[in-house]
Amino acid sequence: MGRAFEYRKARKMKRWGNMARTFTKLGKEIEIAVKAGGSDPGGNTRLRVLIQNAKAANMPKENVERAIKRAVSKDVADYKEMVYEGYGPHGIAVIVETATDNTTRTVANVRMYFNKSGGSLGNSGSVAFMFDHKCLFKIAAAPSIDLEELELELIDFGVDELFEDEGEILIYGAFESYGEIQKYLEEHGIEIVSGEFVRLPTDVKEVTPEQREAVEKLIERIEEDEDVVNVFHNMREADEE
Repeated sequence: MGRAFEYRKARKMKRWGNMARTFTKLGKEIEIAVKAGGSDPGGNTRLRVLIQNAKAANMPKENVERAIKRAVSKDVADYKEMVYEGYGPHGIAVIVETATDNTTRTVANVRMYFNKSGGSLGNSGSVAFMFDHKCLFKIAAAPSIDLEELELELIDFGVDELFEDEGEILIYGAFESYGEIQKYLEEHGIEIVSGEFVRLPTDVKEVTPEQREAVEKLIERIEEDEDVVNVFHNMREADEE
């Protein structure tokens, strides 16, 4: 199954520590999508999938509606998507994706987290080359879906890995293929449970239990920041060992 499967198993239940934080981050992503492509899900493919993501996360419908209304309001500050890269303790590469209305605050906070952990914030591109930027779609498994046939169909749309895991079918593809894969699934009546972008390390680094504890402390501290949307790293996860 490859790196994508390992990533999936390792990251499950770790992302966005609690429900309130999940809703806040989803709300920001919805606002960004609305400002970029409009408030009509029918004409905004990214928004359409984010609404599905919100549903999968049990985010109340009124929260989604409020996020859309905020995005079309002229009184609300724009969120910018910023990516920060650096090295955590013991040379672990870390990528931090944020959505912020104050980049000065965000970069200062992220730098502080790295510094306090004994790591360092780097320049753009300093660690990104160690990761493959992918899109990930989750669809519900069903007897009517033949995995081999679906994979053969989707190869032409940039999909490079597809497998079933605990009642879901996970589809990994090239970052730039997000729209094409989404379009194919929708046109063929396949319900998308969620869609997102992930960064898979091209190689993982072994750590001792003590080193792992230090790296996980940094990751937890970063993830608690309200501006942070995702954190990716190249440390081998405990359940991959």
